[in-house]
Amino acid sequence: MAIEAKKYPMPTQEAGARVHNFDEVALGYPVALAKQEAARCLNCKNRPCVQGCPVNIQIPDFIAHIKAGDYEGAYQVIAQDSALPAVCGRVCPQESQCESKCTLGVKLEPVAIGRLERFAADWHLAHHPEQPERPAANGHRVAVVGSGPSGLTCAGELARRGYQVTVFEALHAPGGVLSYGIPEFRLPKAIVAREVENLRALGVKIETNVVIGKTLTVDELFDDGFEAVFIGSGAGLPRFMGIEGEGLRGVYCANEFLTRANLMKAYRPDAATPILRGGRVAVIGGGNVAMDAARTALRLGSKVDLFYRRSLEELPARREELDHAVEEGVTLHLLCNPVRILSYENPDDPRDPKNGSVRAMEVIRMELGEPDERGRRRPVEAPGSEFIWETDCVIMALGTSPNPLIKNTTEGLAVNRWGGIIADEDTGETSRPGVYAGGDAVTGAATVILAMGAGKKAAQAIDQALQKTL
Repeated sequence: MAIEAKKYPMPTQEAGARVHNFDEVALGYPVALAKQEAARCLNCKNRPCVQGCPVNIQIPDFIAHIKAGDYEGAYQVIAQDSALPAVCGRVCPQESQCESKCTLGVKLEPVAIGRLERFAADWHLAHHPEQPERPAANGHRVAVVGSGPSGLTCAGELARRGYQVTVFEALHAPGGVLSYGIPEFRLPKAIVAREVENLRALGVKIETNVVIGKTLTVDELFDDGFEAVFIGSGAGLPRFMGIEGEGLRGVYCANEFLTRANLMKAYRPDAATPILRGGRVAVIGGGNVAMDAARTALRLGSKVDLFYRRSLEELPARREELDHAVEEGVTLHLLCNPVRILSYENPDDPRDPKNGSVRAMEVIRMELGEPDERGRRRPVEAPGSEFIWETDCVIMALGTSPNPLIKNTTEGLAVNRWGGIIADEDTGETSRPGVYAGGDAVTGAATVILAMGAGKKAAQAIDQALQKTL
């Protein structure tokens, strides 16, 4: 039987309907479609797709189970290597990882590995509500800082080995970027909550509203009896452009805007958290976070324009997210960059509440110059091309960096010039004995699956180190 040349498309909500709700956009493969897509897998002997997966899921094996109609078997294969299958199947950039290595992709479209992973995970969640059994305790205690993907993965891997793990989360709800950063329409929070509850069933304790470096220090964790500490605190410190007007009312960093919407549920009509509804919103940036902010603002009733200083070829967001944003009504302005933000001023009435708020941006057109160190052509301003763009809100989605709080309060913890903790790529070991680190706290803002891979490697290294003391 001939193999279909293209992936079977993912069913989605119609664009005109989904822009008015926060329900998940991608609806998932039904059984028949999942089996048809699984049949496209060549089951290669050398398994290049596995090499492209940061947590080394045995991809051909789980796809073979789907093809045979054994959906729970497919999930169990994935779960051997991934702590968060339902999450990864939704938000991981498979097109640049496992799917990019797919042999079928040499001549045809690669197998839709991410869609099949989501199918297997969703089938399990729907048919197996029971929680995992708690393993016997081995008497060792490990602290995990941060409950994002790297922290949850590290905690889960250690808990399955019998460690008493306590996760310390700075916010009032666990999940890290999975909860505050990724919108409900891409990653339903019920799925994150289910994964967290599974960890609790394994014996993991999660303490919220604890800011390590402020409420407690790493030194105090060791004093309290923890034998190892894993730092997976992410990269939540926003970057700004340093231009005039960034302090005006109506200027947000994407993290704040998305946290209000996702974690604080500001999109709900009865929410107490303030957020802009309606009006004109300008989003600055071209990554996945920019797409998330733009699509969230659309659902809050705003007219949304996205400004990116390079061309479409350099735009870093996943193409699926970009396509969804455009389908929903986000307008792209490529090769454009703001140079200052203008305020609303009414000198005739100093009590006017609009005073000091965003009124417009001055934007300059860009041209592409010589490639930078990563091979992307540098954007260069085109003198005399400035124009004024009226807007009520500006959302800066320019990336993030690790918060310096932990490194400033932890003796002997080496960091690089960007503030990332220096850690061994294979073990997560840092310059401080007993302290391990991984995820965005080390690399800067990256992907969920890379953070999970780092958490998994660190857990293995912690286990090896502490086993010597048993």
